Amino acid sequence: MGQTGNLSRRSVLKASLLGAAVQGSGAMAIRAGSRPGRRLRLGGPVFEKHQDPQGWIDALGRLGYSAAYCPVGVDASGDVVKAYEEAADKADIIIAEVGAWSNPISPDEPTRKTAIETCRTHLALADRIGARCCVNIAGSLSEQWDGPSAKNFTQEAFDLIVETTRSIIDAVKPKRTCFALETMPWAYPDSPDSYLRLFKAIDRKGFAVHMDPVNLVCSPQRYYGNGELIRECFEKLGPHIRSCHAKDILLQKKLTTHLDEVRPGTGGLDYAVFLKELSRFPGTPLMLEHLSNAEEYEKAAEHIRGVAKDLGVYDLS
Repeated sequence: MGQTGNLSRRSVLKASLLGAAVQGSGAMAIRAGSRPGRRLRLGGPVFEKHQDPQGWIDALGRLGYSAAYCPVGVDASGDVVKAYEEAADKADIIIAEVGAWSNPISPDEPTRKTAIETCRTHLALADRIGARCCVNIAGSLSEQWDGPSAKNFTQEAFDLIVETTRSIIDAVKPKRTCFALETMPWAYPDSPDSYLRLFKAIDRKGFAVHMDPVNLVCSPQRYYGNGELIRECFEKLGPHIRSCHAKDILLQKKLTTHLDEVRPGTGGLDYAVFLKELSRFPGTPLMLEHLSNAEEYEKAAEHIRGVAKDLGVYDLS
């Protein structure tokens, strides 16, 4: 998750509110307005305030984004949701994801029930607006909603994630979107294989994959081998990936192991491999997150576009 001092994911998405087909999972196709070809679908939060869908589209255009976080909340009326969806289609903007950040496997039962309801309402919103996915972490059996716990790697945790995810999907029965779990360093899914195992166990057409490779880099071995890790992720999970997060990670030179989340371009993540693998699945958004201000997002976007230009595998026109 984000480094200390950064805006939290919830805060970033709140600021944003203010201002493709899954092969083998039967989910919705790429949005009707999206162009064919290998276009870099980069997106991020919108800090600029806007009053209506066109203002939102204009703000995205000034940022050079062709993907976006969901611009409305679960209480938005049907007319508002439809207006934003139509504006996105017309402008060739992919609505990448709706965040449902909560702990649906919390050991505290009231917290767990509230989190499950949060996931259901946000999955329903994703379906209403045609987002590619609704995403959450699987949760944690610790007292912290996204914290580490030895129990997170037990069969009990795995089974609870399967049961809970099924209950969320079965209650909503999404027709145009999917529910996805973000990869994590200290909870399932924590590797390509554990994600694949979860994918098969959950066994729902409304379930898909969300990829955040930085969250999988939890050791020096993975840090220095992150290119191969990314290739493995896309080889095993690529057709099911609905959205990706763009961050970076830096191994500090002090004992014992210290890994810090940093701005794309200032760490060791192999973005050349990441973007090349992503280009194999046209329409899959890459969403910037966890940065402190608009200037930091601009620098991150500039770095990623520079790597994409050097690769020559994307239409950057």
